[in-house]
Amino acid sequence: MNSFVSRIGGKRLLSKTIISRFPSPFPERYIEVFGGAGWVMFALQNIAKLEVFNDIDGQLINLFRCVKYHCEELQKEIRWALNSREIFLDFREQERCRGLTDIQRAARYFVLIKESYGSDARSYGCSRRNLHDPVEYLSAVQDRLRNTVIESRDFEPLIKTYDRAGSLFYLDPPYHGTEGYYPDTFSEDDHKRLAEILKGIKGRFILSYNDDSFIRELYGGFSIEPISRQNSLQTRYQAGGKFKELLIMNY
Repeated sequence: MNSFVSRIGGKRLLSKTIISRFPSPFPERYIEVFGGAGWVMFALQNIAKLEVFNDIDGQLINLFRCVKYHCEELQKEIRWALNSREIFLDFREQERCRGLTDIQRAARYFVLIKESYGSDARSYGCSRRNLHDPVEYLSAVQDRLRNTVIESRDFEPLIKTYDRAGSLFYLDPPYHGTEGYYPDTFSEDDHKRLAEILKGIKGRFILSYNDDSFIRELYGGFSIEPISRQNSLQTRYQAGGKFKELLIMNY
């Protein structure tokens, strides 16, 4: 199935490629450390005995949790939202307000993602949007998340908590040099800290990154596979836009 939201750097176009690199047999534990939109998780045909979805973005995790635990109430809150610049800007300002319920906050964030340019939740997209189908689709998402553990933690304690010989970690961190596009700070030291943690885990990992000399040097001792995908924003305006990426594995 597809994810119910889009995010900058989402893996919609690469999910099948990434899953095809997963080890066999399918692991007992599957952990998405930088979950984002969860395109890889939603595309899985097999579901591990323990599945964990994590992201440090509290707004995103609140939305996932409301879909899982309060889907009908969330749908009611969103169902009559209009595609309007004024409402979009109001919702963006209300992100900073106190006093909203988790469901109200999740509904506003959902609309901001759907109506923004490039799913950045910041700038109004100025395009026709149909919210009816995405809202109804949340029921299927709720069913898919029924047995998924949803976390919102820094990657280091999360990896240490769930690391076992039978664990598979999929990691899609902010790409080196593009950290400013994400709502949460990720520094060069964080890239180095992540690499050090992954060098010592008991389980397996598959890691997505941009094809960058700094990243290639950081993970020089692991299996590195260069791949490419369409640059979805660029190809709206010009043909042939490609973005080079790396898949890095410890198996």
